[in-house]
Amino acid sequence: MNKPQHFFSTELTLPRPTQLSLNQVQAGYICLLNDQSLILASGDDAATFLHSQLSNDISHLPISEVRYAAYCTPKGRMLASFFARQCAIDDGAQTGIFLQCSKSLQPALQKRLQMFVMRSKLTLTDVSDRYALIGMGGTRALAVLTSIFGSVPEQINGQVQTSSGSVVRMHDAFGAARYLCMFTDAQFAQISGLLSSDLIKCDPALWRLAQIEAGIPEVVEQTKEQFVPQMINFELIGGVNFRKGCYPGQEIVARSQYLGKLKRRMAIARIQSNRVDIAAEIFSANDPTQPCGMVVNVETDFNGDALCLVEIKLLDQEPDKVHLGSVDGALLQFLPLPYAYLDVTE
Repeated sequence: MNKPQHFFSTELTLPRPTQLSLNQVQAGYICLLNDQSLILASGDDAATFLHSQLSNDISHLPISEVRYAAYCTPKGRMLASFFARQCAIDDGAQTGIFLQCSKSLQPALQKRLQMFVMRSKLTLTDVSDRYALIGMGGTRALAVLTSIFGSVPEQINGQVQTSSGSVVRMHDAFGAARYLCMFTDAQFAQISGLLSSDLIKCDPALWRLAQIEAGIPEVVEQTKEQFVPQMINFELIGGVNFRKGCYPGQEIVARSQYLGKLKRRMAIARIQSNRVDIAAEIFSANDPTQPCGMVVNVETDFNGDALCLVEIKLLDQEPDKVHLGSVDGALLQFLPLPYAYLDVTE
């Protein structure tokens, strides 16, 4: 069987963004997202249980839509950012809720969720080895995916599911559409021959860079319990439902939204350095004695610079004033977000 790992391991080393051009990426690329994990919630109470634990509406999650969701502490701090979808299990008739998250967090998250299952009728399973998450983008990706699925979703976070697997339309990046697929090994073996010729195989660093350009944050081990969802724009990408019932931290999340103006947000910044770490502190010349924010995610771009998502005080988001590590560190150049700062409750 042509497993996904074997398909990608035919290359000695997969190119990272610094080894690629924008034109190559816009033409078509494919990445095996082996830095991601999948937790499957299956059983009669799976949707109801997750609805009570996460920041989004999971009880009414249709197969045609995928939703971001935060898993928070009682103090409203994010333990994880999930990408939740309802899909058939192992290409069968039964469906379940799949929670995609950073591999660095999966064991602890699954253990914590399991603590609250109690008498609910559901099972939580790590199925990362049973499914492959594959990211594709560029003009050629559309033709490849159409040949596999017959049609692809047009709406952002829309999902099409067939006997060949599932495909989700992601936020655009690099001036081109992106898609996230989920396949079992058997499904991948059947379609792998369609992937070889038109798409360049790339390191998952390219997908992480695309997520940053699209303004999509991911909570990882270094940043867990650091942010209330709004601090990293999570409600702006559809990750918080303010009309649903209670979940851990819901009171704090709602209070942050409704009482007073939000003072901290996430921005995109470029730093002319290849030594930027996740969770690194940033400092403003307005007050050099204390950090004004933190690096949420970072990846090296096509030019060798660091492209970052940074959580920062809105008042300090000024050009030529914010630096990495200290006020003597590398300067942050702020770039436009692909979406606006809005009050999604209005």
